[in-house]
Amino acid sequence: MGFTMGLNMILLLVMVATNILSLYHLSSTVQSPKPPLPSTVPDHLIRQLNTIRATINHLTRHNPSSAASVTKPTSAVPQDLILHSQIGPIASSCHNHPDLLHKYMDYTPFSTCPFDPDLQETLILNGCHPLPRRRCFSKTPAKQPSSLPLTPFPTSLPDSGVVWNKYSCKSFTCLLQNNPTGFDLNAQRASLLKYTSELDLPIPQFMQLAKSANSAVRLGIDIGGGTGTFAAVMKKSYNVTVLTTTMNVNAPYNEAVALRGLVPLHVPLQQRFPVFDGTMDLVRCGRAVNRWIPVPVLEFMFYDVDRVLRAGGYLWVDRFFSKAVDLEKVYGPLIRKLGYKKVKWAVANKTDPSGLKHGEVYLTALLQKPVSKT
Repeated sequence: MGFTMGLNMILLLVMVATNILSLYHLSSTVQSPKPPLPSTVPDHLIRQLNTIRATINHLTRHNPSSAASVTKPTSAVPQDLILHSQIGPIASSCHNHPDLLHKYMDYTPFSTCPFDPDLQETLILNGCHPLPRRRCFSKTPAKQPSSLPLTPFPTSLPDSGVVWNKYSCKSFTCLLQNNPTGFDLNAQRASLLKYTSELDLPIPQFMQLAKSANSAVRLGIDIGGGTGTFAAVMKKSYNVTVLTTTMNVNAPYNEAVALRGLVPLHVPLQQRFPVFDGTMDLVRCGRAVNRWIPVPVLEFMFYDVDRVLRAGGYLWVDRFFSKAVDLEKVYGPLIRKLGYKKVKWAVANKTDPSGLKHGEVYLTALLQKPVSKT
C-alpha cells in the first residue's frame, strides 16, 4: 500500500511539473515544500523526481532563452535537458511570448474561436505549442464540400473545404498559379517517381530495395511533407500509411493534405513526433530539413527519428542541402553518429545561384536502423 501511494504521488508530481511549464504558468511559480517520500520508493525514481524539480525551478526562475541559462545551468540540472527545454514541445518557450499567448487565449467562452492561424503558426514556430482553447468552437468553412475526393490525386481540390480569410489566395487554382512547386500535385508525383541524377531515389526503387532486404514498409512519417504527395503515392500505389508533418505558412497545407484523404500532423520540426516508440517503418526528411535548421534542433530531431523507427526501419534524407564544408564537418558526422547502415549516400553540387554563391551541396541518403544495438 505504501509503495502504491508513493508511486501515485510521483505520477501526480510529474503531471503537475509538466503543467507548470505550460501556458497556464506564464509569470510566476509558487514554490511549495517538497513532500516527504516514503522510504519504499526506489532510489532511481527519487533521483528522477529531483531532476524534474530542479529543472522546473530553473526554468521558472530564469528566462529560458537567455544565454546564461544555457552556458551556466544550475549544477542540479543536466545542460542538455535545459537546452532541449528551449526547443522541445514542453511549452517553456511560451514564457518568451506572453503578449502573443495572452492574445491567443483572449476569446469569448462558449462561442466560435477566433480564426487566427497566423498567430498560431507564430507561436508554434517559436517553440510555444499552447494547449487548445478549451471552451470555444473551432471555425469551419461556411459551406462544406458537397463531396470529398476518393483518390489522393483528384483533378482539383474543393475550395469550400478551406477557410480562406487569412490567405492572399482564395482558391486552390490561385495557389497552383502562384505556388506551382507547392500545389502542382501531378508534377510532385512525377518528381518522386523518376530518376534523373544520383540524388534521386524514386519510390519504386526504394520499395524494391526494402523488398529485397525482406523489410516490410507499412507505416511512415514524411517530415515537412507540404501537401502530402509522398504520402499520396505511398497510399495509392503501395497501400502504405504515411503521416505528413506540415505547417500552414502562407497557405492551407494541412487542409490540402486532409482533403486528399491523408493525415496531416500540424507540428514544427522541433516537435516530438506524436507516435509511440519503435512503430514506424520509414521516416523521410524532405527538403524542409536543411542547413537553415539550428544544429541542436536537427540533432534532437534525428534522435527522435531513431526513437520512432523500428529495428530495420529506414531513414530517408531527400536532398538535404548545406555548405560542402559543413556537410563534411557537421552534418555528415551528426547523421553517421546514429550508427545506421548506409544503403545510399549521394552528394552533388547545388547548382542554382544560391548554391553556387554559398558553395552548397545536396545529400540524398537512405539509412537502415540496425536490428540490434550493443
